[in-house]
Amino acid sequence: MPGGAQITFHGTRGSTPCSGSQYARYGGNTSCVSLEAGDEIVIFDLGTGLRSYGAQLEAEGSDLGYRAAVLLSHLHWDHVQGLPFFRPLASPDAELDVYGPIQAGGSLGAVFDELMGQPFFPISIHELAGAVRFVGVDADDFPIGGAKVRSRWIRHTSPTLGYRVDLEGVSVAYVSDHGQGCSDDADGYVPPEVLELADGVDLLIHDAQHSCAEYERKRHFGHSTVDYAVDVARQAGARRLALFHHCPSHADAEVDALLLRACELASRTGIGNVFAAADGLTLSL
Repeated sequence: MPGGAQITFHGTRGSTPCSGSQYARYGGNTSCVSLEAGDEIVIFDLGTGLRSYGAQLEAEGSDLGYRAAVLLSHLHWDHVQGLPFFRPLASPDAELDVYGPIQAGGSLGAVFDELMGQPFFPISIHELAGAVRFVGVDADDFPIGGAKVRSRWIRHTSPTLGYRVDLEGVSVAYVSDHGQGCSDDADGYVPPEVLELADGVDLLIHDAQHSCAEYERKRHFGHSTVDYAVDVARQAGARRLALFHHCPSHADAEVDALLLRACELASRTGIGNVFAAADGLTLSL
């Protein structure tokens, strides 16, 4: 059998980073997850958790000559803010290939040039020592090194991709920022594109920002309820479900309550393992 992989959650919060003792267990960094198998490294999103990841690499002495591929879901602030603070990019030997949704207003790289530069930020991407390359992606299937990647459009408030990665016999689906209320579909409808990404995966990382009670007034935000995330996992036959993109207004106790709700639902549907993702959590798959 293949050797498996390791996945680490560096940022699990949605919308904006937050700090305080009430976030001590689940953390306050925004979306960033790494998947590693041997020399292969795939990063999902570039939120503020990327800075923590870079600091960890520096402490381990493995930030020099760093090479990785990034699968970027979309360009909202909470998913890109960590890029200029990623410590390995201070080395000229670092290389980061960023795959993200094609943009109507120009190339993915050109849009990033507008995002990161004066007057919004003191330096541009081109002033980083390391090399950052951008690749616009549509709904597609493509290789990255030894990984097989599948990208599909998912429902959100701006063009957003979900991803599936198959690497070393391990499958991970990343469906962050997926909103039930972003279309005319019934709230319980799961698009075939999402089921295609999550079909039988070892781990499904899925948006679970809302409780059912708060969803009705927030349906236009572009995020899912915990109940919906569990149902996606059930319909797709996912082996594990990670509740992700925690609401910044939800302290640890509220995430605990949402996790309890998810576990109760999962126990009725045969899902083997449901957990709430937390900053710093590492799993061997």
